[in-house]
Amino acid sequence: MVNYHTHSHYCDGQGELQDYVDYALAHNFTALGFSGHAPVPFENRFAIPESDYERYCDEVRALKSEYAGRLDIKLGLEIDFIPNLLDDFRPLIERGGLDYCIGSVHLVVNPDGDPSDLWFIDGSKREVYDEGLQRVFGGDIRKGVQSFFRQSCDMLERNRPTIIGHFNKIVMHNAGRYFSEQDAWFRSLVRDTIDQIAACGTICEINTRGIYRKRHDDYYPSREIIKYMDSLHIPVVVGSDAHNPEDLDNFCGAYEYLHEINYRNIVTEII
Repeated sequence: MVNYHTHSHYCDGQGELQDYVDYALAHNFTALGFSGHAPVPFENRFAIPESDYERYCDEVRALKSEYAGRLDIKLGLEIDFIPNLLDDFRPLIERGGLDYCIGSVHLVVNPDGDPSDLWFIDGSKREVYDEGLQRVFGGDIRKGVQSFFRQSCDMLERNRPTIIGHFNKIVMHNAGRYFSEQDAWFRSLVRDTIDQIAACGTICEINTRGIYRKRHDDYYPSREIIKYMDSLHIPVVVGSDAHNPEDLDNFCGAYEYLHEINYRNIVTEII
């Protein structure tokens, strides 16, 4: 087993890095990636503080050396792509000497609005999603969703991250209230994003966190989308988006599903 999407006490997760290593070894993992939320240039409660970035990188590298031959540990980050605030991943990658990065969009900018006003589409509170949609996009869900996917495509084109994280997570707090995932305009945006993923050669994450946290009834992206990605031979990696060590193997049948549909490009090792 492998898991490259994890969050520890350095950001919004729980547990020491050593706790994740211990759990991985006890459960026969072959590889473990640390992907703390990258520092962002504004006050927040979810990302690695700027002052802790070097310490985080040094600790992962020390564990990587200590457990070489027993567990393939990788140093990574989950980097938020935020236009005009965090739109170039290279400085963080080079400064940390990263093995890989996950590129994600959690904070959506209205291209016609205030670039510092961000719609937070993640988290546990649906009312935050609703309030942000109203504040940033005047309640225009279609424009908000279009901006999310266009921001994702811009991230792919500009940064070519190793992995794109939960690329349709915009649906989590929608829960069928504002739009249907079968709407033609939504399906078109998804297809365009998948085409961009394929063009960039980026690995697409199959994220299981929504299921085991009971916030969604499918993977990010969904089973239907996964089947389309297979037709384009897009590489996928299963990630639990672990926020504590016990989440590491919460894969919710994802590997079984991928094998059931004979998915052709499942990544089990990041070089």
